[in-house]
Amino acid sequence: MFGPEQGHFALALACVLALIQFVVPLWGAHKRNARLVALAPFLAVSQLLALAISFFSLIMCAVHDDFSVQNVAANSAASKPLLYKITGVWGNHEGSVLLWTLILGVCGAAVAAFGRNLPDILRGRVLAVLGGVSAGFQLFCLLTSNPFDRVFPAPMDGQGMNPLLQDPGLAFHPPILYTGYVGFAVPFAFAVAALLEGRVDAAWGRWVRPWAVAAWCFLTCGIALGSWWSYYVLGWGGYWFWDPVENASLIPWLTGTALVHSAIVVEKREGLKIWTVLLAIATFSFSLSGTFLVRSGILNSVHAFANDPARGVFILGLLALVIGGSLALFAWRAPSLTSGGLFSPVSREGSLVLNNILLCSICAVVVTGTMYPPFMQLLAGRTISVGKPFFDAATIPLTIPLLLAMGVGTALPWKRAQLARTFSHLFVAAIIAAVGLVLCFWKFSGALPIACGALAIWVMAASVTDILRRVGLGHSSMGEMLARARNLPRSSWGAALAHIGAGITVLGLCGMSGAQHAIVEIHVGETRSLAGDDWTLLNVHDYAGPNYRAMQADIAIRHNGRLITTLHPEKRDFTTQNQTTTEVAIHTNFITDLYGVVGDRHGMGADATYVLRLHRNPLAPWMWLGGLVMAIGGAFSLSDRRLRVGAPKRAAARNMAQA
Repeated sequence: MFGPEQGHFALALACVLALIQFVVPLWGAHKRNARLVALAPFLAVSQLLALAISFFSLIMCAVHDDFSVQNVAANSAASKPLLYKITGVWGNHEGSVLLWTLILGVCGAAVAAFGRNLPDILRGRVLAVLGGVSAGFQLFCLLTSNPFDRVFPAPMDGQGMNPLLQDPGLAFHPPILYTGYVGFAVPFAFAVAALLEGRVDAAWGRWVRPWAVAAWCFLTCGIALGSWWSYYVLGWGGYWFWDPVENASLIPWLTGTALVHSAIVVEKREGLKIWTVLLAIATFSFSLSGTFLVRSGILNSVHAFANDPARGVFILGLLALVIGGSLALFAWRAPSLTSGGLFSPVSREGSLVLNNILLCSICAVVVTGTMYPPFMQLLAGRTISVGKPFFDAATIPLTIPLLLAMGVGTALPWKRAQLARTFSHLFVAAIIAAVGLVLCFWKFSGALPIACGALAIWVMAASVTDILRRVGLGHSSMGEMLARARNLPRSSWGAALAHIGAGITVLGLCGMSGAQHAIVEIHVGETRSLAGDDWTLLNVHDYAGPNYRAMQADIAIRHNGRLITTLHPEKRDFTTQNQTTTEVAIHTNFITDLYGVVGDRHGMGADATYVLRLHRNPLAPWMWLGGLVMAIGGAFSLSDRRLRVGAPKRAAARNMAQA
């Protein structure tokens, strides 16, 4: 029922449906043929069903150990646990591309299902654009990255999955990250549809914003989960290496954050229309560019899936069509979009413009640092390394005014602000930030961590005090305050939570600037000290796992003679792949992580010594807790009925043939 042939046929059928979805609604919109336009939702749902059958067929091939399928033979094994047989489907190039197309199909079906309040022609154009992008990736999958290719004769067992990917965190990281990447295809489709229509207004901003927020939430979670995986699996004690493929996810997150904020100005004030359309195009373009970087072989990265120039050329052509075509359309049609919503520079709109400028400036720095080395290698044959020192030195000076503006922006009204009244609203937050500055002087070392830590507290304090001010704290009764809190839009609560999450993440980053570590080589029973704690290697023993052999160490940590915890880090040897991995052991109280890694063994018996990596990481959990709070804030905003329902159909949009 769900074999490789069925999966291959379903993928080909989905590609045909996607091409029809691309052509027919656009032609119908051009000819004002309502029947052709009305086919778009049906085609989107049908395409999703075909993709779901194809993807489920690939999962069944992996679960049933069908090693006649080349993808399964190269990335699975009979001894692999069932969970990783399933999640390993997207842990390779071919499977990840199929997952990408499936998520894109889900996005199209979601627009079809939840976009019923959209004008018919606008929805048809949006679905057509999504169908065109989906068709491109499905052709890429069929022609250069077919996950259902056969191998003959079929091997008795597979080569197995990359052991680094056999982890729950990374098992679910790609679907979440890809949902963020692909989710921005919907704002992109709205932007292209608006350019075709020649109209952007408040209703358009209301329609775009929930899709942008949803994609931003998933991308935030995906980045945080990937950083957490890097921290606790790779065993190096860090969380972000400024790896080019890591940067490829950060870049659309930065422009996506700017998009979420600029869409608010379109919705509230009908301003920044052209800029918001450009951000929607740029964000999805950066998502596609990240795909090219991962799969073209142009970058050397622990994350890269493939090193096949043919695949890279195909994706480069797809990028030229999607990005080049949308930018050409933008250059042609954007001047016809009317501007509006005049506002003072000192206003909520002005603060959002500054927010956009700083976010895009940081994005430009990351793009430059990421792409300059490969371009220099390509053009001049020179190898240049751009790493953490450059990115820290270039991004932190831009982050400081961004944090300052985030706090001020919460107190500014729309259109025009009175400075005296704004400062009065921020007085309490400023006092809290001043106290936080003293605490940062006590806990952090270095001018930049102290400044960023104080500004993180400033952002959180400003968000909380703004909510308290809006519910009437200090000049209303408890009953009135509760009533105002209930009536306060959920999007306001969500924005406050997102800003608080950003502050928590920044505090975690500042705390990690004071991390301490040591690499020691000791015998069983010996003790080493780190940051006032005594680390004692109690024992080392070997055991056999389901598809690996492991060496496990027992490390006791004491402070002033009192036992804090016992860590059990491991070193695992996967014989099928001839690869060794580390299993980090972490004890956390959510203020500090005690982090241990066991490395090589030298010698035998009682004379054996073991290499240990020991870390004390202050506030490390806050980095990922902040990301979770940001995503929860975005999700809370989406629960606002105004965003879920969206704007009503334009009064003049019952027949958009006039546009």
